Amino acid sequence: MSGKSLEEEWASVKRSAVHLEMRDGYMRDDPGFIAWQQGRFADAAAEYQAWTKLMKQATVRGVVVRRARIVSEPLSDYCRFEYDVTRPVNVAGGEQVRWLPRRHASDIALPGNDFWVFDGMYGKFNHFTGEGASAGPEDFDEARVVKLCADAFEAVWERAIPHEEYKPA
Repeated sequence: MSGKSLEEEWASVKRSAVHLEMRDGYMRDDPGFIAWQQGRFADAAAEYQAWTKLMKQATVRGVVVRRARIVSEPLSDYCRFEYDVTRPVNVAGGEQVRWLPRRHASDIALPGNDFWVFDGMYGKFNHFTGEGASAGPEDFDEARVVKLCADAFEAVWERAIPHEEYKPA
């Protein structure tokens, strides 16, 4: 998927995309997060409408998009922000989203980084700095790495709570 625009990458996905997020904080300079911190919820959700549109395009084509988040409780401010924008951004785009409290993930073998796996064949690690800024993606297609990530995602998904049922601590 390297070298393609985000739109081109997603256009090549045929059946499925799974995403595992494991951090309690990401880009603190994210305009959506800043708007949310300032109480401007509508502005926060509006920052991600391009993502919602991209997910709608994929899910209308039949791509099943699932996102799982492993979170510490009580939720960090950033994860509470993610929770608040999940319905108008992710769910509105057709994503299925689940939450797993970190204390229920201790016996799951997890890769060291957040990731996407596309069509069960290839993926992308998302690297971040200690402060949560993007440190760039890394594509992978080695079968054992794809399997590690896919198996980890499925283990988390099985235990995780659907967004509609999850009540943040």
